[in-house]
Amino acid sequence: MPPKGKQRTKGQKQILEENKNTLTFYKNIVIVVNVFYMVVQYLFFWESYTFLPFLLTSLACLAYFGSYKFMTNMANASYGDTNQLLDAGIDLNMESGMAEHSKDLILMTCIVQILSLISNYFWILWLVVPGRAFYLLWVNILAPWFFAPAPEENEKKIRKMERRMRRH
Repeated sequence: MPPKGKQRTKGQKQILEENKNTLTFYKNIVIVVNVFYMVVQYLFFWESYTFLPFLLTSLACLAYFGSYKFMTNMANASYGDTNQLLDAGIDLNMESGMAEHSKDLILMTCIVQILSLISNYFWILWLVVPGRAFYLLWVNILAPWFFAPAPEENEKKIRKMERRMRRH
Protein backbone atom coordinates (compact mmCIF):
# COMPACT_ATOMS: atom_id res chain seq x y z
CA MET A 1 0.00 0.00 0.00
CA PRO A 2 1.54 3.32 -1.00
CA PRO A 3 2.09 5.90 1.72
CA LYS A 4 -0.57 8.55 2.08
CA GLY A 5 0.08 12.18 1.38
CA LYS A 6 2.79 13.92 -0.51
CA GLN A 7 5.79 11.98 -1.79
CA ARG A 8 8.98 12.69 0.14
CA THR A 9 11.73 14.55 -1.63
CA LYS A 10 15.38 13.63 -1.46
CA GLY A 11 18.09 15.97 -0.30
CA GLN A 12 21.08 16.81 -2.50
CA LYS A 13 23.48 14.78 -0.32
CA GLN A 14 21.21 11.74 -0.48
CA ILE A 15 20.96 12.03 -4.28
CA LEU A 16 24.75 12.33 -4.52
CA GLU A 17 25.30 9.19 -2.41
CA GLU A 18 22.67 7.19 -4.28
CA ASN A 19 24.14 8.26 -7.62
CA LYS A 20 27.62 7.15 -6.50
CA ASN A 21 26.24 3.81 -5.36
CA THR A 22 24.30 3.34 -8.61
CA LEU A 23 27.33 4.13 -10.76
CA THR A 24 29.52 1.80 -8.71
CA PHE A 25 26.93 -0.98 -8.98
CA TYR A 26 26.67 -0.74 -12.77
CA LYS A 27 30.44 -0.41 -13.19
CA ASN A 28 30.91 -3.59 -11.17
CA ILE A 29 28.28 -5.43 -13.20
CA VAL A 30 29.98 -4.47 -16.46
CA ILE A 31 33.43 -5.48 -15.20
CA VAL A 32 32.28 -8.84 -13.80
CA VAL A 33 30.33 -9.74 -16.94
CA ASN A 34 33.18 -8.80 -19.27
CA VAL A 35 35.82 -10.63 -17.22
CA PHE A 36 33.62 -13.72 -16.99
CA TYR A 37 32.86 -13.58 -20.72
CA MET A 38 36.51 -13.18 -21.71
CA VAL A 39 37.73 -15.96 -19.38
CA VAL A 40 35.10 -18.44 -20.58
CA GLN A 41 35.65 -17.41 -24.19
CA TYR A 42 39.42 -17.82 -23.85
CA LEU A 43 39.31 -21.15 -22.00
CA PHE A 44 36.55 -22.95 -23.88
CA PHE A 45 35.66 -21.25 -27.15
CA TRP A 46 38.88 -19.68 -28.42
CA GLU A 47 38.70 -21.54 -31.76
CA SER A 48 35.21 -20.22 -32.47
CA TYR A 49 36.02 -16.65 -31.43
CA THR A 50 36.06 -15.27 -34.95
CA PHE A 51 35.53 -11.79 -36.37
CA LEU A 52 31.75 -11.65 -35.78
CA PRO A 53 31.81 -12.45 -32.04
CA PHE A 54 34.76 -10.07 -31.69
CA LEU A 55 32.80 -7.32 -33.47
CA LEU A 56 29.69 -7.91 -31.36
CA THR A 57 31.74 -7.92 -28.16
CA SER A 58 33.33 -4.64 -29.24
CA LEU A 59 29.89 -3.15 -29.91
CA ALA A 60 28.75 -4.34 -26.48
CA CYS A 61 31.74 -2.59 -24.90
CA LEU A 62 30.82 0.59 -26.80
CA ALA A 63 27.24 0.32 -25.50
CA TYR A 64 28.55 -0.14 -21.97
CA PHE A 65 30.90 2.81 -22.26
CA GLY A 66 28.29 5.09 -23.85
CA SER A 67 25.58 4.26 -21.34
CA TYR A 68 27.89 4.57 -18.36
CA LYS A 69 29.35 7.86 -19.62
CA PHE A 70 25.81 9.18 -20.18
CA MET A 71 24.90 8.31 -16.60
CA THR A 72 28.07 9.88 -15.18
CA ASN A 73 27.36 13.08 -17.10
CA MET A 74 23.81 13.14 -15.75
CA ALA A 75 25.05 12.64 -12.19
CA ASN A 76 27.78 15.28 -12.44
CA ALA A 77 27.75 17.19 -9.15
CA SER A 78 28.69 20.85 -8.90
CA TYR A 79 30.43 22.40 -5.91
CA GLY A 80 30.79 26.00 -4.75
CA ASP A 81 33.91 28.00 -3.92
CA THR A 82 34.07 26.58 -0.40
CA ASN A 83 33.73 23.00 -1.70
CA GLN A 84 30.09 22.98 -0.64
CA LEU A 85 27.66 20.83 -2.64
CA LEU A 86 25.47 23.07 -4.82
CA ASP A 87 23.83 20.52 -7.09
CA ALA A 88 24.06 16.72 -6.96
CA GLY A 89 23.10 16.32 -10.60
CA ILE A 90 20.10 14.42 -11.89
CA ASP A 91 18.78 11.61 -9.72
CA LEU A 92 19.74 8.38 -11.51
CA ASN A 93 17.17 6.39 -9.54
CA MET A 94 14.23 8.57 -10.53
CA GLU A 95 11.31 6.59 -11.91
CA SER A 96 10.75 6.92 -15.67
CA GLY A 97 13.85 9.05 -16.15
CA MET A 98 16.39 8.93 -18.95
CA ALA A 99 18.90 7.13 -16.72
CA GLU A 100 16.46 4.24 -16.46
CA HIS A 101 16.78 3.60 -20.20
CA SER A 102 20.55 3.69 -19.91
CA LYS A 103 20.49 1.21 -17.04
CA ASP A 104 18.17 -1.04 -19.04
CA LEU A 105 20.60 -0.95 -21.96
CA ILE A 106 23.49 -1.99 -19.71
CA LEU A 107 21.49 -4.84 -18.19
CA MET A 108 20.18 -6.03 -21.56
CA THR A 109 23.69 -6.01 -23.00
CA CYS A 110 25.00 -7.98 -20.01
CA ILE A 111 22.29 -10.60 -20.40
CA VAL A 112 22.85 -10.94 -24.14
CA GLN A 113 26.62 -11.14 -23.71
CA ILE A 114 26.37 -13.92 -21.11
CA LEU A 115 23.78 -15.82 -23.16
CA SER A 116 26.02 -15.57 -26.21
CA LEU A 117 28.38 -17.98 -24.45
CA ILE A 118 25.72 -20.63 -25.01
CA SER A 119 25.17 -19.70 -28.65
CA ASN A 120 26.13 -16.77 -30.83
CA TYR A 121 22.52 -16.60 -32.00
CA PHE A 122 21.61 -14.98 -28.68
CA TRP A 123 23.17 -11.77 -30.01
CA ILE A 124 19.94 -11.45 -32.03
CA LEU A 125 18.13 -10.63 -28.77
CA TRP A 126 20.01 -7.34 -28.86
CA LEU A 127 17.57 -6.24 -31.57
CA VAL A 128 15.03 -5.71 -28.78
CA VAL A 129 16.91 -2.50 -27.91
CA PRO A 130 16.23 -0.58 -31.18
CA GLY A 131 12.70 -2.03 -31.16
CA ARG A 132 12.08 -0.56 -27.72
CA ALA A 133 13.66 2.73 -28.79
CA PHE A 134 11.33 2.93 -31.80
CA TYR A 135 8.35 2.06 -29.60
CA LEU A 136 9.20 4.89 -27.18
CA LEU A 137 9.75 7.26 -30.10
CA TRP A 138 6.38 6.30 -31.58
CA VAL A 139 4.39 6.48 -28.34
CA ASN A 140 5.92 9.68 -27.00
CA ILE A 141 6.68 11.74 -30.11
CA LEU A 142 5.49 10.46 -33.48
CA ALA A 143 1.98 9.14 -32.76
CA PRO A 144 0.83 12.23 -30.84
CA TRP A 145 2.22 14.40 -33.63
CA PHE A 146 0.62 12.39 -36.47
CA PHE A 147 -2.75 11.94 -34.79
CA ALA A 148 -3.06 15.33 -33.11
CA PRO A 149 -6.37 17.06 -33.75
CA ALA A 150 -6.34 19.92 -36.18
CA PRO A 151 -5.78 23.26 -34.50
CA GLU A 152 -8.96 25.19 -33.98
CA GLU A 153 -9.43 28.34 -35.94
CA ASN A 154 -9.33 31.52 -33.99
CA GLU A 155 -12.57 33.34 -33.25
CA LYS A 156 -11.88 36.20 -35.63
CA LYS A 157 -11.77 33.85 -38.61
CA ILE A 158 -14.91 32.07 -37.45
CA ARG A 159 -16.87 35.35 -37.25
CA LYS A 160 -15.63 36.39 -40.66
CA MET A 161 -16.76 33.07 -42.16
CA GLU A 162 -20.17 33.39 -40.45
CA ARG A 163 -20.66 36.88 -41.96
CA ARG A 164 -19.81 35.56 -45.40
CA MET A 165 -22.24 32.70 -44.99
CA ARG A 166 -25.03 35.09 -43.96
CA ARG A 167 -24.50 37.23 -47.09
CA HIS A 168 -24.99 34.29 -49.44
